Amino acid sequence: MYSKIENKVVIITGASSGIGKACVEEFAVRGAKIVFCARNIDKLKEIEQNLQQKGCDVFAIKTDVTNENECKILIDATIEKYNKIDVLINNAGISMRALFNDVQLNVIKKLMDVNFWGTVYCTKYALPYLMESKGSIVGVTSIAGFHGLPGRSGYSASKFAMHGFLETIRIENLKNGLHVLIAAPGFTESNVRKSALTADGNPQGDSPLKENGLMSANTVAKSILKGIVKRKRNIILSFEGKFSVLLQRVIPRALDRIFYHYMAKEPNSPFK
Repeated sequence: MYSKIENKVVIITGASSGIGKACVEEFAVRGAKIVFCARNIDKLKEIEQNLQQKGCDVFAIKTDVTNENECKILIDATIEKYNKIDVLINNAGISMRALFNDVQLNVIKKLMDVNFWGTVYCTKYALPYLMESKGSIVGVTSIAGFHGLPGRSGYSASKFAMHGFLETIRIENLKNGLHVLIAAPGFTESNVRKSALTADGNPQGDSPLKENGLMSANTVAKSILKGIVKRKRNIILSFEGKFSVLLQRVIPRALDRIFYHYMAKEPNSPFK
């Protein structure tokens, strides 16, 4: 199965840590040619050097996905180096934790800029090459894109927007051989909660969850790789996530209460 990813050119955003970094490593050791990006070039270069020492074909480029021109440069640099694109993994993302009543609106905007517009910009410039290769667009999203999460209004809004965008791209290209995968991990061990924005836009610092008990980023990366190879439509990676999507369809009011009480139990919850 993994032979299908050999020599494929794969772009991965948000790749300096967490799921993005795990995807870089997983795809690279399977023989793919990786272009990966984030804002922290030092972390990217460290990953690049480690993988190149193992004989992997990887190329790091500093990119702020909220900047349309930098996204275009990312795509242009990939074509210049490899002359094609087979997979685009839109992984760059940030979260938040605050009640909408308290949050500053620039926090919502920042989440939309990274999570939604970053996906739009990269997809826009990569799409002609992905259509040519009949390749894959991946959106790394969340259960928050299926049902609103309390205390995460901007995060849920950005993921709902991401879902709608990718589903539309999928439908518009039904006859073009383009594959679109929406991947929704469960709570995954990463820095996303430590860097989640609070009401005033500052990172919250400490995660409200026990990170070492969560799904590993490597597990998510392997599932995304399988989803691409098998050209799946959606993958929901946790039992809780699958159960939530089911409840959202049949008894959404019950799910509202479940989410409320779950989030209210978090340490330092914004719910009074």
